Amino acid sequence: MAPAMSAANRNFMGKRVVARQARAARVAVNRRSTVAVKAGAYDEELIATANTIASKGRGILAMDESNGTCGKRLDSIGVENTEDNRRAYRELLVTTPGLGEYISGAIMFEETLYQSSKAGKPFVDCLKDQGIVPGIKVDKGLVPMANSNGESWCQGLDGLAERCAEYYKQGARFAKWRSVVNITAGPTDKALQDCAYGLARYAAIAQDNGLVPIVEPEILLDGEHDIDTTLEVASRTWAQTFKYLADQDVLFEGILLKPSMVTPGADSGTKCSPETVAEYTLKMLNRRVPPAVPGIMFLSGGQSELESTLNLNAMNQTPNPWHVSFSYARALQNTVLKTWQGDEANVDAAQTALIGRAKANSMAQLGQYTGDGESASAGEGMYEKGYTY
Repeated sequence: MAPAMSAANRNFMGKRVVARQARAARVAVNRRSTVAVKAGAYDEELIATANTIASKGRGILAMDESNGTCGKRLDSIGVENTEDNRRAYRELLVTTPGLGEYISGAIMFEETLYQSSKAGKPFVDCLKDQGIVPGIKVDKGLVPMANSNGESWCQGLDGLAERCAEYYKQGARFAKWRSVVNITAGPTDKALQDCAYGLARYAAIAQDNGLVPIVEPEILLDGEHDIDTTLEVASRTWAQTFKYLADQDVLFEGILLKPSMVTPGADSGTKCSPETVAEYTLKMLNRRVPPAVPGIMFLSGGQSELESTLNLNAMNQTPNPWHVSFSYARALQNTVLKTWQGDEANVDAAQTALIGRAKANSMAQLGQYTGDGESASAGEGMYEKGYTY
């Protein structure tokens, strides 16, 4: 029989075990830390770009509609969907005098990124000359999710790194990827996880190639649900999204967010005041978004021009840890299109309309918008059920 171990020896052996465990834990932590703090080649540039876009009194012009969706817009004013007409309309936007005072970034479709003005000046240079950062839509659109009740997933990760590298060479400095969450169709756990994971993988790839990623999980307006349901689903979505962003070692200081505002479903029959929308939306953001993120650039999601501006203004009545601003498409362009009508003689008037909407949202970003002088058309709703672009 082996001699019994003395109390002193047992204590000594116990301390050795504890010491070995502590050393192993420190090694593991150090290994993880080495990975976590590894600097990317573009980190400083990403942070500078994100903060340029998230600059006081400015927001994003989203002009990244696909050729098909742009065709629908042109059709609404009786203009044929040709490359030259799309180019003419986008030229109107990017050459608007003084636009850079209110717009800090412009998201383009791939075709537009490589186009030039009628005079031969690349659109990228038209934007840069006004201090506007060129951006690019990089997702490949939504497709039906198998074994779901009408939910979708976003494609486009294949070949994304190579495309981002080419877009960077062309002058783009930020990117956008839109995925959606459909409350009416679920949302199921698998749809939320796919949305969040896809956004995180895209964000990591974009940053690795020098592009600031705009992270956009849009909570669709479709449905009869109340505002509390939207808050619950938005909170779940953003919790998943930031979990996966952290797992992918995405640099939070070098991203921008493009969330939906927290509102009731479009078919709920309820219309909330701007103050209520601001209260619910900021509640969700404060619970989920780290203050390291430079900017929250809201999508309008089918709200009218007036409604989206009033809601943004309400959110800027108190200080926020981030730059709370806009990344609007229809809410900046609706009146512009109607004014232009495809007629070169109307270009100046259409550009004046764009400046008017951009200035209104700039004032809302500063919390100084009053709504004075708005036309009746600014209050026209633009919600489209099952909206795609």
